[in-house]
Amino acid sequence: MIPSSSLSVGLVQQSCCEDRSSNLAASACGIRSAALQGARLVILQELHTGPYFCQTEDCDQFDRAEAIPGPTTDELGALAAELGIVIVASLFERRAPGLYHNTAVVLEKDGSLAGRYRKMHIPDDPGYYEKFYFTPGDLGFQPIATSVGKLGVLVCWDQWYPEAARLMTLAGADLLIYPTAIGWDPSDSDAEQQRQLAAWQTIQRSHAIANGIPVVSVNRVGHEPAPDGRGPGALFWGHSFVAGCQGEILAQAGAAEEEVLVVDLDLQRSEQVRRIWPFLRDRRIDFYGELTRRFRDQPFSH
Repeated sequence: MIPSSSLSVGLVQQSCCEDRSSNLAASACGIRSAALQGARLVILQELHTGPYFCQTEDCDQFDRAEAIPGPTTDELGALAAELGIVIVASLFERRAPGLYHNTAVVLEKDGSLAGRYRKMHIPDDPGYYEKFYFTPGDLGFQPIATSVGKLGVLVCWDQWYPEAARLMTLAGADLLIYPTAIGWDPSDSDAEQQRQLAAWQTIQRSHAIANGIPVVSVNRVGHEPAPDGRGPGALFWGHSFVAGCQGEILAQAGAAEEEVLVVDLDLQRSEQVRRIWPFLRDRRIDFYGELTRRFRDQPFSH
């Protein structure tokens, strides 16, 4: 019999405004609420200290970036130490002049910086002009070891790539974590909005299934106007959720409200599920070399 290893995980889904102090205070309030409900690991959404500024390309927005360690890691580290919990946060990192990353940080329960992950896949779509701001990550897909387990931290656009989830799993991650900022164009039809939301949930649930590992995704909510006032803005769709090892939804937030979810995960269940669905065992790694090519234009001969 495999013993249970229970971990209570908190998700803080919030809206964001221009004022950094207000946003961080809201994050801290959510963290405290989750901790009071027993959470030992609390996860914040992508770029939670401010609005989603990547709707437009504007050099002044680089002033939002900060060093790591820096003021936000100091504040959240102190909170992690006070509450005795692990916190996953998401920051606009200023690494050097002209060099910036979209970076997730993990604060250990003693307040120390356990590690960081720099977003690897950078989108460049209407309303999501991230390539203007963020240098692709250079730390690879390496879980961050903490007192609550090995955290496979990824960020938003990474959600769509099974390779990232697989590599985190193969490196020993106990769960996958996706701080997120994703929403609709307010002018999209209801049908199109539902297709996008369903695709977003389905791809992440598939990572849980294919890897036999829990997935935690934390998104923001609310309408944020375009910084230049010219476009429709972004309507972030919330729906933060936790999926179990077989893709089952264990908890899910709503589409429009700020919420704090706390979910109990049995981290030993991966062992049980992988025994009956041994996908890792049956991988044909001797034939996967073509995955390193951008696209296969010519027939493959072996």
